[in-house]
Amino acid sequence: MLAAAGNLFDRAQLPAGSARELVIDPLIDGVTGAQSVATQAMGVRLAQFIKERHPGYAVQPFRAGTVQQGPLLLIGTLTGVNGERKTAGLRQAYRVCLALADLKTGKLVGKGLAFATPEAVDPSPLPFFRDNPAWLDDAATTGYVRTCQGTKIGDPINPNYIDRVITAATVAEAIDAYGAGRYADALKLYETAAEGPGGDQLRVRSGLYLTNLKLRRMGPARKAFGEIVDHGLDARLLGLKFLFRPGTAAMWVDPAVGPLPYPMWLTEIARRAAKRTSCLELAGHTSPTGAEPINERLSLLRAESVRKSIEVISPAMRKRMDAKGYGSTQTLVGNGRDDLSDALDRRVELRVKDCS
Repeated sequence: MLAAAGNLFDRAQLPAGSARELVIDPLIDGVTGAQSVATQAMGVRLAQFIKERHPGYAVQPFRAGTVQQGPLLLIGTLTGVNGERKTAGLRQAYRVCLALADLKTGKLVGKGLAFATPEAVDPSPLPFFRDNPAWLDDAATTGYVRTCQGTKIGDPINPNYIDRVITAATVAEAIDAYGAGRYADALKLYETAAEGPGGDQLRVRSGLYLTNLKLRRMGPARKAFGEIVDHGLDARLLGLKFLFRPGTAAMWVDPAVGPLPYPMWLTEIARRAAKRTSCLELAGHTSPTGAEPINERLSLLRAESVRKSIEVISPAMRKRMDAKGYGSTQTLVGNGRDDLSDALDRRVELRVKDCS
């Protein structure tokens, strides 16, 4: 990672009089958008590296007020790749991408790239991303990733990112508050983010759901989860982290946490899907461990389990749903750890399709 940072700052092309104040938008996984112990540690190391090696830059907190001043903005992705350097199958290395953007000109002024071994990376998710119930290809996260990946110095900052960057700073503060257990503070910040530019995004809706759930405000939590479902149905794809006992289609209960609110999830899915005229494919997935024929069968059983649960709540959905199992052919994380770090690989997706 430090090699990528060295390349970035050594080759940075800053216009005369360019701001030297710099903020770091927390690094993320290049596929899922999640933050982990590894990405958090990279952010800390980057700040230390800049202070020690490039003292001409003044690292400031990533907060809405700071971003409004138009500083330099450092972003980065950590992406698991296979032996062919593709984001498919079992990941064997991590690609580190760093980008330095000038908010005043709207262009990239620095890029850095390096690779890391799995042994050097702790993919354990930070609390918000550990608890986040859903995943979809969200514009806010996609804009961040596309600003860093597949770009070069002089390219414009992706509009889906720059248009939401002030709200992103508020979301980052909310994620920090959630991780520290300050749920009331986090809720206020998510409510502020929801009213900001680009506040209609999954991280905000998930934050409203999770903080209300932690504060035992079940009515607002249910409403927020329903809005997550609508957000996914509008996007025609929503991955949900139903946790199953290993090797089974039975939903898992963590003794330390107690039952997760799956009945509420299923009720909101059934109720909101029933109001629409489209059909649903329940797509099951598994992590890339074990024999693939078994993975395909297991993923189908899990998708069928969710389908049947929705049918019980809304019998009218019976003719508008089917279930398919994709095994481990469409992993998002692919590290094969079978723990919370790759829970998204065991997701069940709601895929909206036209009724034939």
